[in-house]
Amino acid sequence: MAEKKDFFISYNKADKAWAEWIAWQLEAAGYTTIIQAWDFRPGSNWVLQMDKAIKQARRIMPVLSSFFLEALYTQPEWAAGFALDPTGEKGILVPARVGQCDLDGLLAQIVYVDLVDLNEPDAKNALLNGVKDGRFKPSEPVPFPSGASPAKTPAPRFPNTAGPIWNVPHQRNPRFTGRRELLAAVKKVLGRKGKALKFAVLYGLGGVGKTQIALQYLHDRQKDYSLVWWLRAENSTTLGLDFTALAPKLGLSTDAAPQDVTRAVRRWLETNQGWLLVFDNAEKPEDLGEYLPQGNGGVIITSRNSSWRSLAEPMKVQELPPEEAEAFLVERSGDKDREAARALAKELGGLPLALEQAGAYIEACGSSCAKYFKLFRVRRQELLESAKPATDYPDTVATTWKISFESLRKECPEAADLMELCAFFAPEAIPFDLFTEHPDHLPGSLKAAVKDPLQWNETIRGLKRYSLAEVAQDSLSFHRLVQMVVRNGMKPAARKRRLAAVVRVVNAAYGFKDDDLETWPRATQLLPHGLAAAEHSRVEQVDDGPTARLLNNMGMHLRTLGRFSEAETLLGRALTMAEKVYGPDHPTVATRLNNLGSVLWALGHLNGAKVNFERAQRIDEKVSGPDHPAVATDLNNLGLALKDLGDLEGAKANCERALKIDEKVYGPDHPAVATDLNNLGLVLQDLGDLEGAKANYEKALQINEKAYGPWDPRVGIALSNLGSVLKDLGDLEGAKANIERALKIDEKVYGPDHPAVATDLNNLGLALKDLGDLEGAKANLERALRIDEKVYGPEHPAVATDLNNVGTVLLDLGDLKGAKANCERALAILRACLGDDHPKTKLVLKNLKSLESQE
Repeated sequence: MAEKKDFFISYNKADKAWAEWIAWQLEAAGYTTIIQAWDFRPGSNWVLQMDKAIKQARRIMPVLSSFFLEALYTQPEWAAGFALDPTGEKGILVPARVGQCDLDGLLAQIVYVDLVDLNEPDAKNALLNGVKDGRFKPSEPVPFPSGASPAKTPAPRFPNTAGPIWNVPHQRNPRFTGRRELLAAVKKVLGRKGKALKFAVLYGLGGVGKTQIALQYLHDRQKDYSLVWWLRAENSTTLGLDFTALAPKLGLSTDAAPQDVTRAVRRWLETNQGWLLVFDNAEKPEDLGEYLPQGNGGVIITSRNSSWRSLAEPMKVQELPPEEAEAFLVERSGDKDREAARALAKELGGLPLALEQAGAYIEACGSSCAKYFKLFRVRRQELLESAKPATDYPDTVATTWKISFESLRKECPEAADLMELCAFFAPEAIPFDLFTEHPDHLPGSLKAAVKDPLQWNETIRGLKRYSLAEVAQDSLSFHRLVQMVVRNGMKPAARKRRLAAVVRVVNAAYGFKDDDLETWPRATQLLPHGLAAAEHSRVEQVDDGPTARLLNNMGMHLRTLGRFSEAETLLGRALTMAEKVYGPDHPTVATRLNNLGSVLWALGHLNGAKVNFERAQRIDEKVSGPDHPAVATDLNNLGLALKDLGDLEGAKANCERALKIDEKVYGPDHPAVATDLNNLGLVLQDLGDLEGAKANYEKALQINEKAYGPWDPRVGIALSNLGSVLKDLGDLEGAKANIERALKIDEKVYGPDHPAVATDLNNLGLALKDLGDLEGAKANLERALRIDEKVYGPEHPAVATDLNNVGTVLLDLGDLKGAKANCERALAILRACLGDDHPKTKLVLKNLKSLESQE
């Protein structure tokens, strides 16, 4: 007969972390345990193992929580212990409560070990005291064990710490004061039973402490959640970026653009529980709609706006009451003069941000609350007597910042310069390397500081010393209210100088290339900062070449990511700015017209694209003459737009003229000519001149092979085009051979997960479909889909094309339901990205209606 064990730990899988921690503590104290996570091996019979564990254990310890009580399979486990000892005299059933839950029925009669809201040392003491026989009273507090555990493997994480998915950007504030009623209210709202989504909305003045309350709640209650995700909700870009960053944590994606993975992440949240989302600095409810799952979790919103009743009753965050403000100042400043602290707190209006900056100044300068009070009144009067900026911040913030900033300017001018620059970035996560890797774009004193590691460290230390910035390992973050005060405290000319430096720095670091996936993460990281600089340029009415370049680069980035409407806005601004800077007939304006036209083309605004391409052509012809290569580029763009508009003869004429120009300028065997031949081939293919298209593709292939060698991606493009026309000509084996060669080239050059590879796989899949190899077609098309979802995210137009192609093969395989599901998803993506009038949307809608008619 097996040796008896002291405890069988019974738990729900949601409380696995608690169960392992409890088992570890018991075994470290000399007890023996049975726990499913450690003792039930793969391949064993779970029911028999449970029966064996209950019979082998002297005592049963249910891990009580709402998850435990709602589960069905845990009931027989504790019921078995109750049956063996209904009066409790033997102490067989020893529950441990780890989460808030309401006990009823027989369980309510059993005295439990309560671990709720305890820190680790107290929880350990409570657990071990609770399982001891007889009465145990320690003579003194039990110290936290400092020695290493005798076990060879790491102890399980104490569940009252951050969960496995946690991105909260701030540490616990050791000087957090008061707010107990608000914290209790948040806890009550988020702790409500039921599956409806629970909202806690904190609103109030900037600097009043909304974010700090949210942070305190998170650190207090982190054990309650397996996922806590912080979202910067001040604008759609940062919100989308942060939502995207959650996807790989859930195993949904590894490389995706903002907004592209929204549906997949939301679907995951809707089918899981124990999560909490924080939307920090949100403006209005409609901005959050697409990011809010249905049920199963909790949401905290911080906002200056009070209009949130469509979601929940908002909680107003007021200034700290006098006694709490006084206590905070005494603690923060180190000055024990409570009377002076009380007077200063009153003067500061109890605003936490002003209190923090005042306390930091007093500590840094070795001053006192009384001295600061006198200084503050002088500075405040100065502010009130001057023209007050048209902003909504309280003058206490402006005054406290001014005092700290003037001291910082005297002690470390470089830190003050850095702070003025940072006022024009997005508020959070400003990378250090923006400055350290691009010193030549910085003001003089700061340029020298970033080149000297010691001086740079001192610069960062200055900001931290006065609580003007939050310093992480590789980035700076600022309160947006402080940024506002900094900007408004500068003269207009100084603002423009600082803003110009920021634009130069971001331009230098951006480096986005649509055909180089390695540039995407860095550009995506910098996108919020570029957008912030662009918005400040609009406010300051800055119309210059560097700002236009930044707008253009971000617009082309957003175009590649499938965010066409946002790209259109930025590229439209870039065009307008270029017209002001260079005049209406400059070659740079023609380039901007082509870029804007490409986005309009993608959006299905074909006539708008045509107008832009035609104007670009007129500019380049006027500046460079009718036979310049820039004109050929314009003609190619215009020709492809006319092709999609259905004007195939007009498209042919433009592409033929582009070809003649490049042949005249470069000669008949130049790669530019190969590009023209490929474009003309596409038009001829649509015109039904398949032999003419084939001849163009073959010649383009010969030119590129001669110019670049057999393994260049431009050779792959010609091969893929040639394969497509051979397919139309009925030469399916020839089509397959050419496309397979293109695939090998692109895989070798780009690797297996590049969008060019996905294009080849699509073409190959369609060729295999016509060859009757439906399983091979399906495998290639599904791989193309996986690549595009990984690169672009699941809501990109390229993904919609993949889905539609997969749907056609599934239909041929007899899977009507699968075909319809793919086409429905493709239609939803295209409607969201391109609208109902786009040709691609209309095509998928037509396919879907055909499928529905077959049901």
